[in-house]
Amino acid sequence: MLTIPINQPMQRSRGEASVALEHGTAGMRLTGLRQQGSAKCILPYGAVGRGGAPEVVFLNTSGGLTGGDALSYAMTLGPRARAVATTQTAERAYRSSGGAARVRVAMTVGADGWLDWVPQETILFDGSCLDRRTTLDLAPGAGCLLLESVVLGRAAMGETVARVALRDWREIRESGRPVMVEPLVLTDRALQTGAAGLAGARVFASVAMVGQGVADLLDPVRAVLDEAGVTAAASAPDGRLMLRMMAADGWPLRRQVARCLAVLRRGQPLPRVWQM
Repeated sequence: MLTIPINQPMQRSRGEASVALEHGTAGMRLTGLRQQGSAKCILPYGAVGRGGAPEVVFLNTSGGLTGGDALSYAMTLGPRARAVATTQTAERAYRSSGGAARVRVAMTVGADGWLDWVPQETILFDGSCLDRRTTLDLAPGAGCLLLESVVLGRAAMGETVARVALRDWREIRESGRPVMVEPLVLTDRALQTGAAGLAGARVFASVAMVGQGVADLLDPVRAVLDEAGVTAAASAPDGRLMLRMMAADGWPLRRQVARCLAVLRRGQPLPRVWQM
């Protein structure tokens, strides 16, 4: 008879994926690719080697995160390189039996380059514990667009979130100098304290855009902040463009995010893995 020790440590997922792109005479070219464990990186057919910005898709093959898991995504763009990076689907943080799931995202953009980091939503399930840190380093003349969306359970599935622990740090640096630092801590207590707990909203998103001329997009993006069921606002302090959005349901917010991205990305289509 097989005996299973009750104190046997549970297996945890580990994943690291990194990609490097450079701008050459024939357009963008891949100069580095590394994949390990549950993290993968896909460049859709035809996305590299042509002019314009290639798409890079990161994915976690473990199907989600729980306490003790570790996931790392990294990208390096050379001078004048441009790219759009996203995730294959929504990331899921499941109930933790101990400890936090750790996610690290590190992106570097060379001089006069540009990166759109537009991952799909992060879904937090009841009892989840997630520690995430996202950093974008910009060289002189470089710029970026950074999106983050969080869903507190899936309303269509009747899910509610009463217990959660989220520590989320987002930072953009220009030539090593921080130009945006956003720490977020979301706990059980915060969910129960009115406005500090999102005033009943189940979904929220933030968009940050840094680069030359981004303030010129403030009025155009404000003009599309009218999706029914979504509360949203935009501002442009010190050469940055910031958007905040929240809603009681994920689908209206996703539509609002898509409309904002269409303006900010000057009509470029959403990444092909997005389903709208």
